[in-house]
Amino acid sequence: MDLENKVVITGLNIISSLGLNRKETWEAMLAGKSGVRYISLFDASGLQTRIAAEVSPAFEELSKQHIKKRMAGQMTRVTRMAFVCAKQAMEEARLDFGGFDRKRCAVIMGIVNTGNSSVEKETTKQNRVLKSMTNAVPAWISLEYKLEGPNFSVNTACAASAYAIGLGYDMIRSGQMDLVIAGGADSIINPEEIEGFNELYALSTNNDPPEKASRPFSANRDGFVIGEGAGVLILESETSARKRGAGIFAELAGYAISSEGYNIMAPQPDGAGMAYTMEQALRQSGITKEEIDYINAHGTSTTLNDLYETMAIKKVFGERAYQIPVSGSKSMIGHTIGAAGAIEGAITALSIKNGILTPTINYDNPDPDLDLDYVPNQSRSHPIRCALSNSFGFGGHNAILVMKKFA
Repeated sequence: MDLENKVVITGLNIISSLGLNRKETWEAMLAGKSGVRYISLFDASGLQTRIAAEVSPAFEELSKQHIKKRMAGQMTRVTRMAFVCAKQAMEEARLDFGGFDRKRCAVIMGIVNTGNSSVEKETTKQNRVLKSMTNAVPAWISLEYKLEGPNFSVNTACAASAYAIGLGYDMIRSGQMDLVIAGGADSIINPEEIEGFNELYALSTNNDPPEKASRPFSANRDGFVIGEGAGVLILESETSARKRGAGIFAELAGYAISSEGYNIMAPQPDGAGMAYTMEQALRQSGITKEEIDYINAHGTSTTLNDLYETMAIKKVFGERAYQIPVSGSKSMIGHTIGAAGAIEGAITALSIKNGILTPTINYDNPDPDLDLDYVPNQSRSHPIRCALSNSFGFGGHNAILVMKKFA
């Protein structure tokens, strides 16, 4: 591994319930807006949970600008979101693959499912297989740019796209790749999965008003709100980025992944596995605890996750935990499942670049057991040297990304 081969983020994009690109989503988050509404993708009137953070219907027109009709017919809406998100990120990064060895460019996507559910339209016998292939998501992106490096998908539940970013980091640091398109996309806004999560008591049933339902770290939190969307980061070696004069959002300084080996749903008591993974991420990246100025929390708005994540942060940082702002993006865009790690990683990079923290909205009823600085309700200017982006998933999948201001 080349210890001098830094990994930098030269492009990023987000498609979410708050916007169809990075700029729209970022500005809405800084304003503390909520993207949660009553479900419109199907009739949810008979469900316990009738709200979600849906991507705007205007996405369909946007996708037609980027995807040929025949290709679009072989893709689900989730696949199209990933594809469009990647193309927009590439355009912003001003990437011309003419200057690259395409065998040294990879695509890794965190994909839990392709969204080929009862809500997906125009699935036929002819396109069902292509629509259902999770590996089709990175494959379509590789085909678009004729990339010959590895392309594959990762499924580690809600930590999937954070895993994808970490694996991309390894490929660049080891010298195997010069550039990796890493991210994820997801949508589980369908009757069968909402009913399933309701049976597990995992979803919020506070349907009225929708905008107030997702409230991480609050005393009256009652479960997560489903979101959907896509996030993509362009990872590049510093050598490659400097050679082409690329703009740089932040340095990806390291990461850690772990398996808790405890429970298919619940995290280890008191956040022990979460704390261990944060410790490993700091150690692997060479970043000290004193250098961390912000944590983008997993912050699902469920009883156990928010409590244990808070306990884990305290365990890792001790008294300094009270000086580190911790905010929950899911309060505004819901839980985007497989896309969450990439979307929140992108938000973390933007926070570092701009010196601004996005808020945890709906923080109106503090939980006395959760007493950190959760950046309540309003964004805040705050210089950031280094930051963590936390992701935890069903199955005991933990992933922590460490990002650093690029200098």
